[in-house]
Parts: sequence; structure tokens; C-alpha cells
Amino acid sequence: MSEPRIRPLALCIFHHHGKILVNSFYDAVKEQTLYRPIGGGIEFGERGIEAIVREVQEELALSISDVRLIGTLESIFTYAGKPGHEIVQVYDARFDDESVYERPWLDGHESNGAPFRAEWCLASSFTATSPLVPEGLFELLKQASLVD
Repeated sequence: MSEPRIRPLALCIFHHHGKILVNSFYDAVKEQTLYRPIGGGIEFGERGIEAIVREVQEELALSISDVRLIGTLESIFTYAGKPGHEIVQVYDARFDDESVYERPWLDGHESNGAPFRAEWCLASSFTATSPLVPEGLFELLKQASLVD
């Protein structure tokens, strides 16, 4: 078993008409659906902004612009019965292809090839039983006026 470590992560908020783009995950241990924006790990020698551009290109095959850092969160959590610890840089950006905002969802692929579907969700979709993660993200987005 590998030694626990802190994982650096970059996530990007794409928002349009009161909705944000999120990927859903199901935690079978907690029997809970979680929602998280698009993004992934920051690689050694890579800046967070470079990581988010790369992750969006790899996962959705889309280019982005107007990338800006909103804030940084520290997330200590348990997912699928395993502890996790992440330092999360949260970015805001725009898709270069404006037609993306008219689609109800975007099909993508994780780094391991697993397919996923990212959906546009209203802020009211996130509840205590189906939260937006990491912890503190919803409050950060409210402070930045990205959700109501």
C-alpha cells in the first residue's frame, strides 16, 4: 500500500446562464452522489493554469481561454472508504467554442480512458446529500459571484 500523500489539483468552473459544468461521482460506501467541476492533478513542474488547460484538452478535447484563478481550497475527505487530502486551485475560464454552452452535456474521457458525461447543473442541484465538492467550493463560487 502506498503512503498517503497530498495531491495538488486544478479544477475549472465553466458557467453559463446560472449553470456550471460538473462531473458526477457515486460513493458506494456513503451511498451518495457527488459533483465536481472538470479538472485533475497538477503534474510535477507544471503550473496550475497549465494543468487546467491540459486537463480540459485531454478530457473534453476542447480549448479554453480567459483562464483566471478564483481561489485555493484544502480538502480532507473520505471517498469510497479511503482518505484523501488535496490542495485545490480553482479556476474560471471560457470555452473557445461557444456552441459548447448550448449542449446539455459533454462527453469526455478520464486519463484511464473511462468515459464520463459532464452536465450543466443549476446551483440548486447541489444539496447536503448531493454536494458540490471539494468542501468550500460552493461558498468560494458565491463569493466570486459565479453562482447565486
